[in-house]
Amino acid sequence: MIGGTGPQGKGLGYRFARHGHTVVLGSRSAEKAEPVAQEVTERLAGLEGAGQVTGASNADAVAAADVVLLAVPWDGHDELVATLDLAGKTVISCVNPLAFDKRGAHGRVIDEGEGSAAEHAQSLAPEATVVGAFHNVSAVHLWGEHDYLDEDVLVVGDVVEAKQVAQDLAVAVTSRRGVDAGKLRLARVLEPLTAVLISVNRKYKVNSGIRLSGLEDVER
Repeated sequence: MIGGTGPQGKGLGYRFARHGHTVVLGSRSAEKAEPVAQEVTERLAGLEGAGQVTGASNADAVAAADVVLLAVPWDGHDELVATLDLAGKTVISCVNPLAFDKRGAHGRVIDEGEGSAAEHAQSLAPEATVVGAFHNVSAVHLWGEHDYLDEDVLVVGDVVEAKQVAQDLAVAVTSRRGVDAGKLRLARVLEPLTAVLISVNRKYKVNSGIRLSGLEDVER
């Protein structure tokens, strides 16, 4: 989990470990990551089958992992990703390039509308396989008390096998496999969609998510 000390990274790490996955929370320094890993470990105490959670520097976290999840701010994203040795890894990006002004949250326009954070990660790490997922899941709910979140995880990417990794991980969050939502370029839609949920949350004082209908009888 690169950005594993932030709300989204910590929450996803907790959910994955809660359901048996071994998780390494990465940060710029191990000293910053280790206390957060201890916090997650304490939260997991007494849960049968929970996975181990440790903290490490970003570089060490990547080296220890088969799957790398990027949960970092857009500002500084490219500089950080360029320093990571992601070759051969399945990389899941949940980065949302958002901006805020007096009218509220909105999606930043990346590459004149022809790009996204996930696509930037792929271009910076051409020997990795990047998918986009978990963009629209509330960090508040991830760290909440419910066993599972009642929503769907949309997954985009150009390699089916890599998307299946993210779809399988979604089970630890929602109890359902994630939804294959198409090619990686559709991250250009998923990432700024989070701004819509922020607007809904602000209006109704909730932490909203996305649930798709019509998939009840479909094998994902």
